[in-house]
Amino acid sequence: MNNFTKRIVFGLLYVGLVISSCLLGSLFFYSLFLVFMMICIYEFIKIIELKSIFPYLLGATCFFTAVISNNNIVVFEDDFSEKIILSIFLTAIYFSFILALVSSRKVARQYLGKNFLTLMYIIIPFSLLIKIPYLNFDGGFDTSIIIGIFILIWSNDVFAFLIGKNFGKHKLIERVSPNKTIEGFLGGFIFTFIAGYFVASYCTSIQPIQWFTIAIIVSIFGVLGDLIESMFKRQAKVKDSSNLLPGHGGFLDRLDSIIFATPFIFIYLFLTT
Repeated sequence: MNNFTKRIVFGLLYVGLVISSCLLGSLFFYSLFLVFMMICIYEFIKIIELKSIFPYLLGATCFFTAVISNNNIVVFEDDFSEKIILSIFLTAIYFSFILALVSSRKVARQYLGKNFLTLMYIIIPFSLLIKIPYLNFDGGFDTSIIIGIFILIWSNDVFAFLIGKNFGKHKLIERVSPNKTIEGFLGGFIFTFIAGYFVASYCTSIQPIQWFTIAIIVSIFGVLGDLIESMFKRQAKVKDSSNLLPGHGGFLDRLDSIIFATPFIFIYLFLTT
């Protein structure tokens, strides 16, 4: 099986897995993206050379805090168990200072910086992603929202690649990613906006204007997410985040766009629904 065939096969398996987890219900959705988050943490801390189990503990705490609070988008409620989980989450964050205290004085700031970078870059986006299906006018778990967002992400990735490969002449940010072109970015933007029209026709739990805005967010911040991950890999002098997905590299290579776009999608839907 050549590299192109592997890319197609494992790409389809990945798409099928994401869509199936959404359609099967919140438990499957949570389970899949918890696994995705943990693998991305593993790949990312390997790239930034952080040897610690703390990011996994912090990730699990943050993720389950988001799961518990999904019945109400506002975290601070009178529910006792929710307050306990939030307290554990905050304690876990500040516990990193204690770990830095008992480590070498020379690496304390570097250790803290890498932990907080992992929190901001991987853990928080995944924790916000599992809240997005609840950001609709009914407030229930709506699978069509998260599926629609992934369709926009995939549309942007595919058409940016195809148009950039066949028509790209002007580099976007060559020092970070030599293969990214302005033509590819514009092609991805246009086709993502078109995909937004079809997604809006089938997912009516949010307004069409919201889908068009999400398409713009995906096009801009999805590409930025790809470039930012490329920046980390270039500094680490590695080609892929791992070799766990034949033909694609690692899970972080597949999820970098949705990871960086998620906080902006969340903020927009939180303010408009």
